[in-house]
Amino acid sequence: MAEEIRAEMVANVWKVVAKEGDAVEDGTELVILESMKMEIPVVAESGGTLSKLAVNEGDVVQEGDLIAVID
Repeated sequence: MAEEIRAEMVANVWKVVAKEGDAVEDGTELVILESMKMEIPVVAESGGTLSKLAVNEGDVVQEGDLIAVID
């Protein structure tokens, strides 16, 4: 079953750490968001394969926007 990872707040995508096709484990850092001068890591909540990365560095995400899908 696919796990969708969504933004919890409005933020800039500061750095993309993982790429589509990567094998990830629970806690693997996928992207780093930046909001109000704070870096917020977005991590996988389960293991699997990163099948979709929906953001690029420099993007702005809104609360609820899709960041990644893990299968």
